[in-house]
Amino acid sequence: MKLFASIAAALTLVAMAAPASAQFAKPEDAIKYRQSALFVMSQHFGRVGAMANGRVPFDAKVAAENADIVADMAKLPWAGFAPGTDKGGNTKAKPEVWTEQAKFKEGHEKLVAETAKLAAAAKTGNIDTLKTAFASTAGTCKACHDSFRAQ
Repeated sequence: MKLFASIAAALTLVAMAAPASAQFAKPEDAIKYRQSALFVMSQHFGRVGAMANGRVPFDAKVAAENADIVADMAKLPWAGFAPGTDKGGNTKAKPEVWTEQAKFKEGHEKLVAETAKLAAAAKTGNIDTLKTAFASTAGTCKACHDSFRAQ
């Protein structure tokens, strides 16, 4: 019985690990995944920015909903920057994503932190607080694009 339990436990662990090791069937899938996550994030960030920059009327509820989506989406694209995804597909990622991984990871962590602050600021319902958080988050986006994205 112990042998059966050990085998069952081992098979369960292997089954749970398989999706992580085979997350993307092809490098192009990873590229498409990260680009899709970044696209959705940018669309919602743009909606918050339109309010922060006065292009559309401020709506606290809409700002908070969109900022929450931005914060959630900011966590997703990083798995798509796996080894072997530097070529293929229509990628604008610079080689520095892979050659300067520590700096890239630092930028990713800063973006996740800044988008969480943006979501918190949006929940205050205060446009000035939102503007400050939006500017800080936008600066983080720009810094990463300057270093790691080809124009």
